[in-house]
Amino acid sequence: MKMDSKFLWGGSIAAHQCEGAVNEGNKGTGIMDLVTVGAYGQPREIHETFQKDSRYPSHQGIDFYHRYKEDIALFAEMGFKALRISIDWSRIFPKGDEKVPNQAGLDFYNDVVDELLKHNIEPIVTLYHFEMPIHLVTEYGSWKNRQVIDFYLKFCETMFRSLKGKVTYWVTFNEMNHIDPQTEASDIFTYIIAGLKYSEIENKKETLALIGYHMTLASCLAVNLAREIDPKNKVGCVFGIEPVYPVDCNPQNVLNAFQQMDRDFYQIDAMCNGEFPKYKMKEYQAIGIELEISEADQQAFKNGKLDFIGMNYYASSVAEYEGAEGGASALFGGLQNPFLKVSKWGWSIDPIGIRYLLNYTYRKYGLPIMITENGLGAVDVVEEDGQIHDEYRIEYLKNHILEIKKAIEIDQVDCIGYLMWGPIDLVSATTGQMSKRYGFIHVDLDDEGEGTLARSRKDSFEWYKQTIKDNAENLVD
Repeated sequence: MKMDSKFLWGGSIAAHQCEGAVNEGNKGTGIMDLVTVGAYGQPREIHETFQKDSRYPSHQGIDFYHRYKEDIALFAEMGFKALRISIDWSRIFPKGDEKVPNQAGLDFYNDVVDELLKHNIEPIVTLYHFEMPIHLVTEYGSWKNRQVIDFYLKFCETMFRSLKGKVTYWVTFNEMNHIDPQTEASDIFTYIIAGLKYSEIENKKETLALIGYHMTLASCLAVNLAREIDPKNKVGCVFGIEPVYPVDCNPQNVLNAFQQMDRDFYQIDAMCNGEFPKYKMKEYQAIGIELEISEADQQAFKNGKLDFIGMNYYASSVAEYEGAEGGASALFGGLQNPFLKVSKWGWSIDPIGIRYLLNYTYRKYGLPIMITENGLGAVDVVEEDGQIHDEYRIEYLKNHILEIKKAIEIDQVDCIGYLMWGPIDLVSATTGQMSKRYGFIHVDLDDEGEGTLARSRKDSFEWYKQTIKDNAENLVD
């Protein structure tokens, strides 16, 4: 089986990391608007109110709000078939609980989508990519409160109707699966997903279980709503998942690896199998957590099955095992694999892992899979002549795409697209830095917010352009 000629080559960006224009278009305050810039090895600070001497990278982003036509033209020059964007909820409902949407926000996203369509680029729209009005956190308690589901659905319906006939591919949530009551979490991960600091959450296990359940239910309800509004809609959800390997073939370590990997799949199970998993309910009950699942909820899970699965893949890890104290931690927990190189930010580089994950997920659910994020955060050097020779990025992406080709052509996996993360340099979600660059397009902006914001092509720009043109036929190991 060859890669389909309609394979969706492109990239993914997120509103809070690129738009800027925080005080324009009647936008409200979103949760990421209160997070400062970090530094290598230092976490971002999360503030309750704006502090005069702090820098909040989302306020400027890369000024996509004003430069989207220029940026989309560059994506079109590369031959993009698709671009995944996100809608900042606080641009549509500034506080989140208004009765009437903000027309300026609707106009902006319609303009962006129209520009994509003008260049024959398929818009793929994420409805929740770490962008939530802070008012819903401070006044309602975020996703702990079931009422927030209703606010979210009103937001979704508004966008489904506003972009009807223009957008076919929708994503309900991005990476909600990093919240699980059985694992410790960092403040930044629970905050970017739900606007809550892990260290400040009371009854942590019960609260995280409730948040996870409400977001999962909200996704299923949104899927059903999308189909009611337009039967042509195809709706997925994006998950940040990774292979977890055992340190050796000791059966206990193999079991540990399976359990550590599988814990990230319970929400996918709920969205693909038509019911909230019984094993998860029993797991909760064993630690004293009782979730109320009404008949209406049960029907929502049955009706709200996904059309495709979005997969964000960056790294793999080794499962923790007895006697492993002191090992280096991996991205989402677990340990670093000594057989793999790591990026400057400590993320393991494992191209074979993407083939492993594609196979595992496709055989588990049988649904089309779209790679919605994959990329290398690196420090780029601008030469005196302005060129950027990012052969390390080309090597990283080439090796991952080759493994995707094997998954499609040898393993018969139905993978329908590859959207690399950050085709243009943007603000890092985890660190707030600009120096952690992913793009084919360089943006002249530093970690202090200084620079001209000028766009320029890196060597990888022409490489990706050729890869798309050839449908990856000429890539070799």
